[in-house]
Amino acid sequence: MLTGKQRSLLRSMANQIQPIFQVGKEGIDENVIKQFDEALEARELVKATVLKNSILDTREVCEEIAEKTNSEIVQVIGRKFVLYRKSKKEK
Repeated sequence: MLTGKQRSLLRSMANQIQPIFQVGKEGIDENVIKQFDEALEARELVKATVLKNSILDTREVCEEIAEKTNSEIVQVIGRKFVLYRKSKKEK
């Protein structure tokens, strides 16, 4: 679990990055999970957008992806969300 201080730091870092994923009407499938998993391993902090045509709302999409990728929800604002997971590789 992230502490409030850690979450705050990650939120400020997330302000600087652009969303790299869009979740649309197809929703969340194995391929989407695999892409998030790989991006989290490479970047640790990932921002995504949920399109208006998605059948799920932003919070539902965020929670499902976080659960399936074992990542932490940093924030959900409007149609955007940010996830964090520490990389397994030592840097």
